[in-house]
Amino acid sequence: MATPILECRNVSKNYEERSVLENVCLGLVSGERLALTGPSGSGKTTLLNCLGGIDRPDQGVILLDGTNICELPRESLASLRRTAIGNIFQFFHLLPTLTVRENVEFPLHLLGVPKAERRELSVKLLERVGIAHRIDAQPSRLSGGEMQRVAIARALIHRPRLLLADEPTGNLDSQNGANILSLLEELTQETGTALLLVTHSEEATKICHRTLRMRDGKILDPGHGSDSSLASAQNLAASAL
Repeated sequence: MATPILECRNVSKNYEERSVLENVCLGLVSGERLALTGPSGSGKTTLLNCLGGIDRPDQGVILLDGTNICELPRESLASLRRTAIGNIFQFFHLLPTLTVRENVEFPLHLLGVPKAERRELSVKLLERVGIAHRIDAQPSRLSGGEMQRVAIARALIHRPRLLLADEPTGNLDSQNGANILSLLEELTQETGTALLLVTHSEEATKICHRTLRMRDGKILDPGHGSDSSLASAQNLAASAL
């Protein structure tokens, strides 16, 4: 049985007495792609923020490689996020004053990787995502599809164990969206990175091994609680060996 990279156990979150997440449970293993769907306001982005250490739940446990991130002090959590988690956003969030290469290298810069090594790794990855020809361009000179390729490269440059993507095709046309989904599928297969993909897109769910649906802060799918969700993920990993 594969060891889960991510375990979410009975996570709840309230904002001003309003329940946003209620007893959410899920799990992912290496190389698994999980889609999280549901209407706007169902708690998907809040859950993603809790899983990524951006926000803290009021109750529950979130284990990343066996470490409960809910109990980590701020500095330790920031260090774990820099090394183990990659994030992709709908609106790219590239740094406008940096070039394509500098944006991709930025996570490595935070980790203290030497300049020559940063450059070598960034060039290779930019070639892999098909955007190396724009390596010295500013984000303002890129198309939406190009910006998302840069964002994917930046999210993967430090080889994270977990990749969190919040509507990564939501700001793209259908063709660019399809290209980005294909790229995410290929790269996660190659690296073994686990992907949690928040999406409204039916096309996006097709690249994932499993889909969970949320409504009113809860996972709707019966039989996908903590134990059964992890069992499904572990069986998937075992069958791929």
